[in-house]
Amino acid sequence: MGKPSGFLDYERVENPGEEPLQRIKTYHEFHTQIDEDARKEQAARCMNCGVPFCQYGKNICGMASGCPLNNLCPDWNDMIYKGHWNEAAELLMLTNPFPEFTSRVCPALCEKACTNGLDGDPVTVKENEYAVIEKAYASGLMEPKPPVKRSGKKVAVVGSGPSGLSTAYWLNKRGHSVTVYEKEDRPGGLLMYGIPNMKLEKKTVMRRIDLMKAEGIEFVFGVDVGSESGMSAKYLKENYDAVVLCCGSQTPRDINVEGRDAKGIYFAVDFLRSTTKALLESNMSDAKYISAKYKNVVVIGGGDTGNDCVGTSLRHGCKSIVQLEMMPAPPVTRAANNPWPEWPRVLKTDYGQEEAIAVFGSDPRVYCTTVKKFIKNDLGKLTAVETVQLKSVKDETTGRMKMEQVEGTEKVIPAELVLIAAGFLGPRKYISEAFGLDLTPRTNFACSDGTHATSVPGVFAAGDCVRGQSLVVWGLREGRDCAYDVDKYLMGYSNLRG
Repeated sequence: MGKPSGFLDYERVENPGEEPLQRIKTYHEFHTQIDEDARKEQAARCMNCGVPFCQYGKNICGMASGCPLNNLCPDWNDMIYKGHWNEAAELLMLTNPFPEFTSRVCPALCEKACTNGLDGDPVTVKENEYAVIEKAYASGLMEPKPPVKRSGKKVAVVGSGPSGLSTAYWLNKRGHSVTVYEKEDRPGGLLMYGIPNMKLEKKTVMRRIDLMKAEGIEFVFGVDVGSESGMSAKYLKENYDAVVLCCGSQTPRDINVEGRDAKGIYFAVDFLRSTTKALLESNMSDAKYISAKYKNVVVIGGGDTGNDCVGTSLRHGCKSIVQLEMMPAPPVTRAANNPWPEWPRVLKTDYGQEEAIAVFGSDPRVYCTTVKKFIKNDLGKLTAVETVQLKSVKDETTGRMKMEQVEGTEKVIPAELVLIAAGFLGPRKYISEAFGLDLTPRTNFACSDGTHATSVPGVFAAGDCVRGQSLVVWGLREGRDCAYDVDKYLMGYSNLRG
């Protein structure tokens, strides 16, 4: 602990962000770093607690508290304060293979569990992490470090999202020869096509992919494993010593109400992908994307993906935007039954909502509301959405609370574009069928208790296809744990866990 009184001496200072009306003119990341001396002061606020909940990473009351990767936050915060940046980076990457991703897109579970947050402002752990990894790249520390010796074992990883990249990273460090198969034309999975540039610029993804290639990991794109036109499961099982499925939770949850066939209704993932692809290929000049320009937009879903749709629609130049959320608005501050260090179930106004407020003068979110009907014209084009309010009632059969429509509260909202951001139901069915995998009741890939081994010998799975839709940081943890199980399967033992 470099400065025992740091948390008393310094106030929390966050990286400044560009003003909403200015930043919506581009698709670039919009935060700037504070200077090095100021960053050291922020690191000095870390108390090096006797029980550091920031790195706990376990569930409390059903939600994670602290970092699932068990990042050694107090240790590398101390190194930042002392100016030992290379040592800070080495400590950070002992547990986190891709700090450049988590420091941009993670909701900072570490900060929510920070002891300083019990009676004040938590340490800026996420922004400190960003400073460490970016300085490591700038100083030349992030050079290729291929394994000294190869094991002679070959592993195929299907999917290059967070869990796939993490699995490949750790298995390659162990000396196994890893080939990553990706069905898209570029690597990264949701890092590339699911998270907008404003949160994660794609040059950051490619910088890391290039490093992984230089360390010996092979990437093959445009291969949809298990599909009729793609590579067969049989080929992978016969040509590799182990196969790891990291294919995500890709079946979007639909809204099946009257008028669903109207033209102008899209899943959020398709909308966001089309924008990113247009940015990468033509800087939005080819018009080959789902456009919100001059349209009244309704986003169905109040989560992070819904917020990303709001921010992206504003950059397109939408005419208006409404974001529907089925559940009630959470409280502004912690409720008495939600104490620290539990995950705070409080209202969060994210960047997209901030921008909508700046453009239109009001929060786009409408709570306790769902779609009752999509309205279309004679040409089949969407013109409006009929919504209805919801109330929470007790289910007499199960005893649980459920949301029920309130008759007489119907309202018509003009809409030429609807974006469904209601979550995902599991991996694509053809993959489990191709490999002959057992599934869980929620249609995820079933794995043996405590491992990532599927019902098929030599085939493993990790990430959202196992645990369901989740955070990038959980994907990285899944990948690390899965790599351990694969390594143990191949070698009889593993040293990938400390």
